[in-house]
Amino acid sequence: MYANAKSAARAAVTVPQLHAMKARSEKIVMLTAYDASFAVQCDAAGVDAVLVGDSLGMVVQGHASTLPVSVDDMVYHTAAVARGTASALLIADMPFMSFRDAEAALRSAGRLLAEGGAAMVKLEGAGYVLDVIAALARHAIPVCAHLGLTPQSVHKLGGYRVQGKGKDAAAQLLADARAVADAGADLLVLECVPATLAKRITNEIPIPTIGIGAGADCDGQVLVLYDMLGITPGKRPRFSKDFLAGGGSVGEAIRAYAEAVRDGTFPAAEHAF
Repeated sequence: MYANAKSAARAAVTVPQLHAMKARSEKIVMLTAYDASFAVQCDAAGVDAVLVGDSLGMVVQGHASTLPVSVDDMVYHTAAVARGTASALLIADMPFMSFRDAEAALRSAGRLLAEGGAAMVKLEGAGYVLDVIAALARHAIPVCAHLGLTPQSVHKLGGYRVQGKGKDAAAQLLADARAVADAGADLLVLECVPATLAKRITNEIPIPTIGIGAGADCDGQVLVLYDMLGITPGKRPRFSKDFLAGGGSVGEAIRAYAEAVRDGTFPAAEHAF
């Protein structure tokens, strides 16, 4: 049998520490992971936060979107990642329709924390979601909001497209960012947002922003692990980079990504919109 390689060499990263990192202008490094083995690699490389994304529906399960992913799927994968994570803050996505109202959200989030071992849940959107964020915050459940390109809304958006490009769309996205922070979110992922808008949001809201295709001025960055290792089938997203290209190991690639985020060399201009 394989031994559990989980190691607690670093102190556990906490939500207040992420807020302190923003205050110090210290970049936050986040990656997705879906199993214990990759979680160990992320933890050992010094990644600050590991996201069990519902992107597993596409990169692990082979679906065309994230919509088929269930709460049971997320609990299973989150628990697996938790067994390989000792220090990084563990965040779990709330899948499609699992937070349709406060009652459903509390039930789903409760499972992700109690059964899955997550320390924070992530959910997409604003609007009615603001009430859900507030309900979770009242129950001391840390929340990561997600704005911009929200994959669970792919049919409404008409595809995987950059969001916030026009004046009105940018104003709405800025208002939504302020609203999720006011509702009690502790973190905000900005996906496929023009870099200038992401910079403004980052400067104007009190919680850390994590960019993915949102430029270098966010408080941190996240990538899908399979994208940054170059093993996702098909065309790699413009905002990603293959850190495994040219040889080396998975661990070295993750460390290279973490270093590039912290020293500001990733993302570069070609990775932004």
